[in-house]
Amino acid sequence: MLKRLYDWTMSLADHPRALWVLALVSFIESSVFPIPPDVLMIPMILARPSRAWLIALVALVASVLGGLLGYAIGYFAYDQLGQPILEALGKADRMEEFATRFNDFGFWAVLTAGITPFPYKVITIMSGWTSMPLGTFIATSILARGLRFFIVAGLLWKFGAPVRDFIERRLGLMFILFVLLLLGGVYAVKML
Repeated sequence: MLKRLYDWTMSLADHPRALWVLALVSFIESSVFPIPPDVLMIPMILARPSRAWLIALVALVASVLGGLLGYAIGYFAYDQLGQPILEALGKADRMEEFATRFNDFGFWAVLTAGITPFPYKVITIMSGWTSMPLGTFIATSILARGLRFFIVAGLLWKFGAPVRDFIERRLGLMFILFVLLLLGGVYAVKML
């Protein structure tokens, strides 16, 4: 089923209103949809590299707005909507433990989920459920999603199709390493 959903999402990249479709996918991916917007972004940018920055901007704005929906689900309707979504993603069993530590590391959680393959929707819902300060959530979402989408757009704009395999297979790992290095640097500065 996930493969069919992936193929359907890929076919939307050729649609005449692909930017609107990208906006919709980016919006709903931030709260409920399992396929990341990169699946649409990559073929769209490869087809029209001159629109790479516009495509990244559409994905960024829609993703952050969708993140606000995820935040609202967690804040206002966690029991009715948020918990079933997190259960479907296999993340509900550790909610209490996670919630107690989440806001202490909320900035890092949103940043990490926003730029790595970790499901961003889990963090948006958790941010609302734990009542993370909305300003922190929005600012960190803009930073994280901006980094992710504009790095992908920049790599595709500069290198085109040859970098596609790297993005699809290894960019998530590179983002994880970047976050680990960033966290290590912050820890080292605190220790000095």
